[in-house]
Amino acid sequence: MRIDVFTLFPDVVEAYAATSILGRARENGTLSFCAHDLRSGATDARRTVDDAPFGGGAGMVLKPEPVFAAVEAVEATGIMHRPLFFMSPSGRPFTQAVARELSLLDGFSLLCGRYEGADERIVTELCDGELSVGDVVLAGGELAALVVTEAVTRLVPGALGNEASAADESFSDGLLEYPQYTRPSEFRGLLVPEILRSGDHGKVEQWRRAMALQRTLERRPDLIAARGGLSDADRALLATLQVNEGGKTG
Repeated sequence: MRIDVFTLFPDVVEAYAATSILGRARENGTLSFCAHDLRSGATDARRTVDDAPFGGGAGMVLKPEPVFAAVEAVEATGIMHRPLFFMSPSGRPFTQAVARELSLLDGFSLLCGRYEGADERIVTELCDGELSVGDVVLAGGELAALVVTEAVTRLVPGALGNEASAADESFSDGLLEYPQYTRPSEFRGLLVPEILRSGDHGKVEQWRRAMALQRTLERRPDLIAARGGLSDADRALLATLQVNEGGKTG
């Protein structure tokens, strides 16, 4: 998997990408990652990349000339992969399903905005689409680009030490993940559920499925609705644990 990120802060992006899962994926060859400085496309002594918006208004806007030049210089080397996505609140919502979709590609690239955004010609003529990590406004696209990079990389075979981890996590089956526990079995009077200590793997799996359903019903009923509601099997499973369809026990 090849991911290129174009940003005004390549050192910040590279520092995070050198750690944890991304760092290990780079070391073992699962991920080829590079952050490129958008200022490399500037031609003036001050390496200017922004200007005031036409029509007036607060803030500055990324200029097309340096951004096009920076991207096209990397693309000319043949190492960069498209599609190139602009990180923007108005983009396609980035979900686990989109992450899975991108993980099937050989690679893709991300362009980080800054200031009040980017000249629209960058978005429509240079980029292939837009991605949004949520209905929030950030100072720039770097954090959003790292969210996309990590979420996708986790799904690439070889990136995780335990490949089953990605299959069990939140949203992998359209549900939130079940509660997790570890040692000690009792902490300040709080006990780990007995079924998890029973050694009965079949019952453990049933419990985990029921808890994932319960947690999703309580916290994200929209995810249940997106699945077309509960199946008969899910309803029966919840009934055995006395969990109603509103997500409450009892």
